[in-house]
Amino acid sequence: MKVFDMHCDTISEIHEDRKKGGDACLRSNGLHVDLEKMKKGDYGLQNFAVYVHLGREKNPFLCAMEMIDTFYEEMERNREIIRPVTSCEEIRRNLEEGRMSAMLTVEEGGVCLGDVRLLRDFYRLGVRMMTLTWNFPNELGYPNRVVTEGPGRGCYPDTEHGLTERGVEFLEEMERLGIIIDISHLNDAGIRDVFAHTKKPFVASHSNARALASHPRNLTDDMIRGLGERGGVAGINYCAAFLHDWKDGEEKRSRLSHMTAHMKHMKEVGGIGCVGLGSDFDGIVDELELRDASGLELLEAEMRRQGFTSSEIEAVFYGNVMRVYREIL
Repeated sequence: MKVFDMHCDTISEIHEDRKKGGDACLRSNGLHVDLEKMKKGDYGLQNFAVYVHLGREKNPFLCAMEMIDTFYEEMERNREIIRPVTSCEEIRRNLEEGRMSAMLTVEEGGVCLGDVRLLRDFYRLGVRMMTLTWNFPNELGYPNRVVTEGPGRGCYPDTEHGLTERGVEFLEEMERLGIIIDISHLNDAGIRDVFAHTKKPFVASHSNARALASHPRNLTDDMIRGLGERGGVAGINYCAAFLHDWKDGEEKRSRLSHMTAHMKHMKEVGGIGCVGLGSDFDGIVDELELRDASGLELLEAEMRRQGFTSSEIEAVFYGNVMRVYREIL
């Protein structure tokens, strides 16, 4: 069963290791994702995110450019196994010729510094998906996490701060160019603005259902329903924090049964067409039942045990994502 995964942080991890003098590479490593594991997992396509931490990086644009260079270095070294793609025709050709595909994405719209010209430059470099925010406010909008001080400290949905005027301008240009809008990490008010100011499908590349796990990074039922109606896709995130509301003392472990429970809920609310995969591999520190990219047959088997049909599994594993890509790219 071919796997199309909308989000991992592997390139960022490789880049950080090299900055510290390491020799991490994409061919084989100790991370969740490498080419050997992907082949075992029957991957067709992996989205590789350029993840930039605005709280640490003084020059987020330069940081993103350095990671993109790392991405293309790895693509060139492994071109017989995997090649970068910017269109569905390239994905189809790679599948026919027995290669995997790699799509370059950005996880932090702040790397554009609020300048739409830089957005166009990222497009020219092959970026085909971008989150508007990560966990910090930027020129485009606000993250869906508010951490307060004192006794009430915690994570809460931000329903007040919508997209900025520049954020709306970016939506229009992303739709014009063919960069897939990614609402993962965006706050509730900003997601409402995305629905209001766009016409094409968009995605939540690595987000789950808030009805089952109350973390504000997850999607409400209204969001899931709207995403389904728009023809978009939410990628199931394998991170334990987004799969279950854990009690004190409870073993915090990402389980296949939790993942399929979110799939079932999304199917009931938004239809099977809105469900995909967005592992968040190499951005997860929790213990995983689905240990790495080599083990996707475990998820397929669990879905079958939970009553998903073969056509539904194919839709979740690759069909729904390919449909969105076909419409936008």
